[in-house]
Amino acid sequence: MKIFITGDKGLIGNALKNRLIEEGHEIVGSIDYKSGSDLYWLKSLEVNSKIDLFIHTAAAVKINQIVANPSIANDINANGTFYALEFCRKNKIPKFVFMSSSRILSQEKNAYTSSKIYGEELCKAYAQSYGMEYIIIRPSTVYGPFWDDSKRLIHLYITAALTEKELKIYGDPVTKTLDFTYIDDFIDGTMLAINNPAWNQEYNISGKEEFNVYELARYIIELTGSNSPINFYPAEIAQPQKVKLDTSRAEYLGYAPKISLKEGVKKTVDFYKEYIKTENEKHLINS
Repeated sequence: MKIFITGDKGLIGNALKNRLIEEGHEIVGSIDYKSGSDLYWLKSLEVNSKIDLFIHTAAAVKINQIVANPSIANDINANGTFYALEFCRKNKIPKFVFMSSSRILSQEKNAYTSSKIYGEELCKAYAQSYGMEYIIIRPSTVYGPFWDDSKRLIHLYITAALTEKELKIYGDPVTKTLDFTYIDDFIDGTMLAINNPAWNQEYNISGKEEFNVYELARYIIELTGSNSPINFYPAEIAQPQKVKLDTSRAEYLGYAPKISLKEGVKKTVDFYKEYIKTENEKHLINS
Protein backbone atom coordinates (compact mmCIF):
# COMPACT_ATOMS: atom_id res chain seq x y z
CA MET A 1 0.00 0.00 0.00
CA LYS A 2 0.93 3.63 -0.49
CA ILE A 3 0.60 5.30 2.91
CA PHE A 4 0.59 8.84 4.31
CA ILE A 5 1.36 9.16 8.02
CA THR A 6 1.30 11.98 10.57
CA GLY A 7 3.38 12.07 13.74
CA ASP A 8 6.06 9.82 12.28
CA LYS A 9 8.77 11.27 14.56
CA GLY A 10 6.95 10.25 17.74
CA LEU A 11 7.16 6.99 19.65
CA ILE A 12 4.13 5.34 18.03
CA GLY A 13 4.36 6.94 14.59
CA ASN A 14 8.06 6.15 14.19
CA ALA A 15 7.70 2.50 15.19
CA LEU A 16 4.61 2.04 13.03
CA LYS A 17 6.28 3.67 10.02
CA ASN A 18 9.29 1.37 10.37
CA ARG A 19 7.10 -1.73 10.60
CA LEU A 20 5.10 -0.71 7.54
CA ILE A 21 8.29 -0.25 5.53
CA GLU A 22 9.60 -3.63 6.75
CA GLU A 23 6.40 -5.26 5.49
CA GLY A 24 6.82 -3.77 2.03
CA HIS A 25 4.53 -0.73 2.18
CA GLU A 26 5.54 2.63 0.72
CA ILE A 27 5.41 5.82 2.78
CA VAL A 28 4.53 8.48 0.22
CA GLY A 29 4.13 11.38 2.63
CA SER A 30 4.45 12.40 6.27
CA ILE A 31 3.85 15.34 8.57
CA ASP A 32 5.39 15.95 11.98
CA TYR A 33 6.09 19.20 13.80
CA LYS A 34 9.55 17.86 14.65
CA SER A 35 10.29 17.95 10.93
CA GLY A 36 9.02 21.50 10.68
CA SER A 37 5.67 20.52 9.16
CA ASP A 38 2.20 21.13 10.55
CA LEU A 39 -1.21 19.47 10.29
CA TYR A 40 -2.58 22.78 9.01
CA TRP A 41 -0.55 22.16 5.84
CA LEU A 42 -3.03 19.44 4.91
CA LYS A 43 -5.51 22.17 3.95
CA SER A 44 -3.41 23.12 0.93
CA LEU A 45 -1.17 20.09 0.35
CA GLU A 46 -1.36 18.75 -3.21
CA VAL A 47 -1.32 15.01 -3.90
CA ASN A 48 0.56 13.83 -6.97
CA SER A 49 0.06 10.08 -6.59
CA LYS A 50 -2.50 7.60 -5.35
CA ILE A 51 -2.68 7.08 -1.56
CA ASP A 52 -4.31 3.91 -0.22
CA LEU A 53 -4.19 4.60 3.51
CA PHE A 54 -3.85 7.61 5.81
CA ILE A 55 -2.55 6.99 9.36
CA HIS A 56 -3.08 9.81 11.85
CA THR A 57 -0.91 9.46 14.96
CA ALA A 58 0.01 13.14 15.53
CA ALA A 59 -1.49 14.62 18.69
CA ALA A 60 -0.87 16.57 21.87
CA VAL A 61 -0.84 13.87 24.56
CA LYS A 62 0.00 15.50 27.90
CA ILE A 63 -3.28 15.76 29.79
CA ASN A 64 -1.92 18.05 32.52
CA GLN A 65 -0.71 20.54 29.91
CA ILE A 66 -4.06 20.42 28.15
CA VAL A 67 -5.98 20.92 31.41
CA ALA A 68 -3.86 24.04 31.95
CA ASN A 69 -4.40 25.19 28.36
CA PRO A 70 -7.40 23.42 26.77
CA SER A 71 -7.00 25.26 23.46
CA ILE A 72 -4.10 22.85 22.73
CA ALA A 73 -6.57 19.97 22.43
CA ASN A 74 -8.78 21.93 20.06
CA ASP A 75 -6.00 23.37 17.90
CA ILE A 76 -3.90 20.21 17.53
CA ASN A 77 -6.14 17.22 18.24
CA ALA A 78 -9.64 18.21 17.16
CA ASN A 79 -8.76 20.50 14.26
CA GLY A 80 -5.82 18.30 13.25
CA THR A 81 -8.08 15.27 12.86
CA PHE A 82 -10.58 17.31 10.87
CA TYR A 83 -7.83 18.53 8.51
CA ALA A 84 -6.62 14.94 8.08
CA LEU A 85 -10.07 13.58 7.25
CA GLU A 86 -10.82 16.45 4.91
CA PHE A 87 -7.52 15.80 3.15
CA CYS A 88 -8.60 12.19 2.65
CA ARG A 89 -12.08 13.15 1.42
CA LYS A 90 -10.79 15.67 -1.11
CA ASN A 91 -8.08 13.33 -2.38
CA LYS A 92 -10.24 10.19 -2.39
CA ILE A 93 -8.09 8.31 0.11
CA PRO A 94 -10.31 5.35 1.05
CA LYS A 95 -8.93 4.21 4.42
CA PHE A 96 -8.10 6.08 7.62
CA VAL A 97 -6.42 4.90 10.85
CA PHE A 98 -6.97 7.14 13.87
CA MET A 99 -4.89 6.90 17.03
CA SER A 100 -7.38 7.73 19.73
CA SER A 101 -6.77 7.07 23.44
CA SER A 102 -7.81 4.57 26.09
CA ARG A 103 -8.38 7.60 28.34
CA ILE A 104 -11.74 8.21 26.69
CA LEU A 105 -12.96 5.11 28.54
CA SER A 106 -12.07 6.55 31.97
CA GLN A 107 -14.55 8.37 34.19
CA GLU A 108 -12.29 11.42 34.27
CA LYS A 109 -13.08 13.84 31.44
CA ASN A 110 -11.06 16.77 30.13
CA ALA A 111 -10.35 18.64 26.91
CA TYR A 112 -7.94 15.89 25.82
CA THR A 113 -10.48 13.07 26.10
CA SER A 114 -13.10 15.32 24.49
CA SER A 115 -10.82 15.94 21.51
CA LYS A 116 -10.24 12.21 21.07
CA ILE A 117 -13.97 11.42 21.34
CA TYR A 118 -14.59 14.09 18.71
CA GLY A 119 -11.96 12.46 16.49
CA GLU A 120 -13.61 9.05 16.83
CA GLU A 121 -17.04 10.45 16.02
CA LEU A 122 -15.62 12.35 13.05
CA CYS A 123 -14.20 9.08 11.67
CA LYS A 124 -17.67 7.53 11.90
CA ALA A 125 -19.25 10.60 10.31
CA TYR A 126 -16.89 10.46 7.32
CA ALA A 127 -17.57 6.73 6.97
CA GLN A 128 -21.32 7.24 6.84
CA SER A 129 -21.26 10.43 4.79
CA TYR A 130 -18.46 9.72 2.31
CA GLY A 131 -17.83 5.97 2.42
CA MET A 132 -14.38 6.29 3.98
CA GLU A 133 -13.36 3.21 5.98
CA TYR A 134 -11.71 3.68 9.36
CA ILE A 135 -9.95 1.91 12.19
CA ILE A 136 -9.80 3.49 15.64
CA ILE A 137 -6.92 2.40 17.87
CA ARG A 138 -6.98 3.22 21.58
CA PRO A 139 -3.44 2.96 23.02
CA SER A 140 -2.79 2.60 26.74
CA THR A 141 0.41 4.17 28.14
CA VAL A 142 2.73 3.06 25.35
CA TYR A 143 6.47 3.06 26.16
CA GLY A 144 9.70 1.58 24.88
CA PRO A 145 13.35 2.17 23.88
CA PHE A 146 12.85 5.54 22.20
CA TRP A 147 13.75 9.03 23.42
CA ASP A 148 10.24 10.29 24.13
CA ASP A 149 10.04 14.05 23.64
CA SER A 150 6.39 13.88 24.68
CA LYS A 151 7.68 13.07 28.19
CA ARG A 152 5.25 10.35 29.11
CA LEU A 153 5.40 8.77 32.56
CA ILE A 154 8.08 6.12 32.01
CA HIS A 155 10.32 8.66 30.26
CA LEU A 156 9.93 11.01 33.22
CA TYR A 157 10.65 8.29 35.77
CA ILE A 158 13.73 6.92 34.01
CA THR A 159 15.29 10.33 33.33
CA ALA A 160 14.58 11.41 36.91
CA ALA A 161 16.16 8.26 38.33
CA LEU A 162 19.23 8.59 36.11
CA THR A 163 19.77 12.17 37.28
CA GLU A 164 18.98 11.55 40.98
CA LYS A 165 15.81 13.67 40.88
CA GLU A 166 12.50 12.89 42.55
CA LEU A 167 9.97 10.53 41.01
CA LYS A 168 6.53 12.07 41.46
CA ILE A 169 3.33 10.14 42.08
CA TYR A 170 0.10 12.12 41.77
CA GLY A 171 -2.60 10.28 43.69
CA ASP A 172 -2.84 7.40 46.14
CA PRO A 173 0.32 5.26 45.83
CA VAL A 174 -1.57 2.21 47.11
CA THR A 175 -4.33 2.23 44.48
CA LYS A 176 -3.03 4.22 41.50
CA THR A 177 -2.50 1.92 38.49
CA LEU A 178 -1.93 2.11 34.75
CA ASP A 179 -2.13 -0.50 31.98
CA PHE A 180 1.23 -0.14 30.21
CA THR A 181 1.97 -1.30 26.65
CA TYR A 182 5.41 -2.09 25.23
CA ILE A 183 5.83 -0.48 21.81
CA ASP A 184 6.51 -3.72 19.89
CA ASP A 185 3.36 -5.30 21.30
CA PHE A 186 1.38 -2.19 20.46
CA ILE A 187 2.59 -2.20 16.85
CA ASP A 188 1.76 -5.92 16.58
CA GLY A 189 -1.81 -5.17 17.64
CA THR A 190 -2.12 -2.19 15.31
CA MET A 191 -0.89 -4.20 12.32
CA LEU A 192 -3.40 -6.96 13.07
CA ALA A 193 -6.14 -4.33 12.93
CA ILE A 194 -4.83 -2.77 9.70
CA ASN A 195 -4.50 -6.16 8.00
CA ASN A 196 -7.97 -7.29 9.10
CA PRO A 197 -10.38 -7.11 6.14
CA ALA A 198 -13.26 -5.97 8.41
CA TRP A 199 -12.84 -2.23 8.98
CA ASN A 200 -14.96 0.41 10.75
CA GLN A 201 -13.96 -0.96 14.16
CA GLU A 202 -12.44 0.30 17.42
CA TYR A 203 -9.62 -1.60 19.16
CA ASN A 204 -8.29 -1.18 22.69
CA ILE A 205 -4.61 -2.20 22.80
CA SER A 206 -2.68 -2.60 26.04
CA GLY A 207 -0.16 -4.83 27.72
CA LYS A 208 -3.02 -6.42 29.71
CA GLU A 209 -1.02 -5.84 32.88
CA GLU A 210 -2.56 -3.36 35.31
CA PHE A 211 0.42 -2.22 37.38
CA ASN A 212 0.80 -0.14 40.50
CA VAL A 213 2.58 3.14 39.71
CA TYR A 214 4.44 3.20 43.04
CA GLU A 215 5.81 -0.29 42.36
CA LEU A 216 6.88 0.90 38.92
CA ALA A 217 8.78 3.84 40.42
CA ARG A 218 10.53 1.53 42.90
CA TYR A 219 11.46 -0.89 40.13
CA ILE A 220 13.00 1.87 37.98
CA ILE A 221 15.04 3.10 40.96
CA GLU A 222 16.24 -0.47 41.52
CA LEU A 223 17.22 -0.92 37.85
CA THR A 224 19.11 2.37 37.71
CA GLY A 225 20.77 2.08 41.13
CA SER A 226 19.41 5.54 41.85
CA ASN A 227 19.08 7.35 45.17
CA SER A 228 16.12 9.33 43.88
CA PRO A 229 13.27 9.85 46.34
CA ILE A 230 9.67 8.95 45.51
CA ASN A 231 7.39 11.79 46.54
CA PHE A 232 3.61 11.91 46.66
CA TYR A 233 1.28 14.68 45.52
CA PRO A 234 -2.49 15.13 45.26
CA ALA A 235 -4.07 13.60 42.18
CA GLU A 236 -3.91 15.87 39.14
CA ILE A 237 -7.13 17.34 37.80
CA ALA A 238 -9.10 14.92 35.57
CA GLN A 239 -6.36 12.30 35.47
CA PRO A 240 -7.40 8.61 35.72
CA GLN A 241 -6.30 6.88 38.91
CA LYS A 242 -7.01 3.29 37.94
CA VAL A 243 -6.64 1.96 34.40
CA LYS A 244 -7.29 -1.56 33.08
CA LEU A 245 -8.36 -2.14 29.49
CA ASP A 246 -10.60 -4.70 27.84
CA THR A 247 -8.62 -5.89 24.81
CA SER A 248 -10.96 -8.72 23.79
CA ARG A 249 -11.70 -7.33 20.31
CA ALA A 250 -7.97 -7.12 19.51
CA GLU A 251 -7.46 -10.58 21.01
CA TYR A 252 -10.07 -11.92 18.60
CA LEU A 253 -7.68 -10.90 15.80
CA GLY A 254 -4.86 -12.82 17.49
CA TYR A 255 -3.39 -10.06 19.65
CA ALA A 256 -1.35 -11.31 22.61
CA PRO A 257 1.30 -9.07 24.20
CA LYS A 258 4.67 -10.77 24.53
CA ILE A 259 6.70 -8.35 26.66
CA SER A 260 5.98 -8.07 30.39
CA LEU A 261 6.19 -4.64 31.99
CA LYS A 262 9.34 -5.47 33.95
CA GLU A 263 11.07 -6.85 30.85
CA GLY A 264 10.01 -3.88 28.75
CA VAL A 265 11.07 -1.33 31.36
CA LYS A 266 14.50 -2.98 31.62
CA LYS A 267 14.92 -2.75 27.84
CA THR A 268 13.88 0.90 28.00
CA VAL A 269 16.21 1.75 30.90
CA ASP A 270 19.13 0.14 29.03
CA PHE A 271 18.31 2.23 25.97
CA TYR A 272 18.09 5.46 27.98
CA LYS A 273 21.43 4.79 29.67
CA GLU A 274 23.13 4.27 26.30
CA TYR A 275 21.34 7.23 24.70
CA ILE A 276 22.39 9.63 27.46
CA LYS A 277 25.96 8.30 27.39
CA THR A 278 26.14 8.82 23.61
CA GLU A 279 24.68 12.33 23.82
CA ASN A 280 27.15 13.26 26.56
CA GLU A 281 30.04 11.99 24.46
CA LYS A 282 28.83 14.06 21.48
CA HIS A 283 28.67 17.11 23.73
CA LEU A 284 32.23 16.57 24.91
CA ILE A 285 33.49 16.15 21.34
CA ASN A 286 31.71 19.31 20.16
CA SER A 287 32.58 21.47 23.18
